[in-house]
Amino acid sequence: MKNCIYTLFAAVVLMISACTPRERTLVILSTNDMHGKIQRFPHLTAAVKACRDTVEQVLLVDAGDRWTGNAYVDRVQLPGRPMIELMNEIGYDVVTLGNHEFDFGQAHLGGILDSLCRFEVVCANIESDTATFQPVAPWHIVERDGVKIGLVGVVTNYEGQGTPAGNKSSYVGLRFSDPQEAAVRAADALRHQVDVLILLSHMGHDRDYELLARENRYDLVVSAHTHEYLDTVVCGTQLGQTYKDLRNVGATTIRLKGRKVVSVAYENILTTAYAPDSACLEAVNRYYADEELNRPIGHLTALATKEGLANWFVELMKRPTGAEVGFYHIGGVRLDTLAMGGVGTAAVYDLEPFSSRVAEMQMTPDEMRRMLITKYNEPTREGHRIDLHSTTPYTIVVNDNNEAVDVKFPTLKEGREYRVAISDYAFKNYQGLVYREGRIREELITDLMLEALRTAPVTPDNRQHATILTSGGN
Repeated sequence: MKNCIYTLFAAVVLMISACTPRERTLVILSTNDMHGKIQRFPHLTAAVKACRDTVEQVLLVDAGDRWTGNAYVDRVQLPGRPMIELMNEIGYDVVTLGNHEFDFGQAHLGGILDSLCRFEVVCANIESDTATFQPVAPWHIVERDGVKIGLVGVVTNYEGQGTPAGNKSSYVGLRFSDPQEAAVRAADALRHQVDVLILLSHMGHDRDYELLARENRYDLVVSAHTHEYLDTVVCGTQLGQTYKDLRNVGATTIRLKGRKVVSVAYENILTTAYAPDSACLEAVNRYYADEELNRPIGHLTALATKEGLANWFVELMKRPTGAEVGFYHIGGVRLDTLAMGGVGTAAVYDLEPFSSRVAEMQMTPDEMRRMLITKYNEPTREGHRIDLHSTTPYTIVVNDNNEAVDVKFPTLKEGREYRVAISDYAFKNYQGLVYREGRIREELITDLMLEALRTAPVTPDNRQHATILTSGGN
């Protein structure tokens, strides 16, 4: 009788165990806005290996902007190739597109996607009518230990006229639907097919907040584009962003009972907390062994701030045009500072990686005023800030609603025409431009920098020449 009782008890225990959902742990490692900073890849590789050695189920994902920002990635024969090769080696699983993926044109991006990438690329809000860029899948489903994970991608269309930020020519034949609506549609299509739903979002954390405030369909949103250090929960959904330049890696631990998500926890981890992986370090050093890029060509007499670098660009553009006034958009200055001392060719291309040219035109102060007011009042993240830097002083007058209503030019004469130099990006893409005799010249801004550095030591002007004044009133 006793043996029968023990046998029955053991059978009951086995039945209960069989009915109890098994606990699983899934780790999502994420990056965003790497901008070609392959010098940090050895640290990232070590971090990823350490995680894979500890946790069985790991996914490695990226939320866009993988190049533009490092001459050793951007100036090679096939721009971006070093980044993709390192990503293949480390074993990325799924990525989405950022705006800078289009910097070298559709044909370039299409070729990269077709011939180099060994990971999945997803984007739910892009359509293509061109032969040079074939549409990518809106999402991808990965299965790990019986758990199905759906990964959706979206890219911003808020900075351009229904496109991501960048030159209009990069987007001819492409259509970008509203990324928030695309994310909602994708979630509705996928939610019943998967156990975990993740959004790789290159639309900016502010837009991610908007999405999550009205929809709660995702378990995790990997954010990008706005270069924020972010770890928060919005309406029950975990939202994380690693800042930029591979300074951090996001680590999201998702715990499940059976196939039901019971907790999601995100953490930003410094990549430099891990000693560099030796094999990856050797590969990176080979990319950096470029004699032409490494050769010093001149030096700065003092540290240059971002404002100082923008002012330098303005003065350089004025020289070949004979312009009296110059403007340069701050988004085109890709380094926050440039240290005092020797400057190599690589630093010049890191500072201005877009092959920007100089544009010139004739404008009156009233036409400059219209340009600045229109730009300031844009309903984008480039609006409501000083976007166009100039060594010609000006003050943007705003009302209590932070809308620009006037611009004061203390050194210019109203009604007179001035020769104006401006970046070709602003010339081609900014709204509110009225001018005469406008054209884009052949000079590259990088060539002007290289020539200036070779000619004499450069002393930066770090003053802010543009200001904002609140006038009151509506």
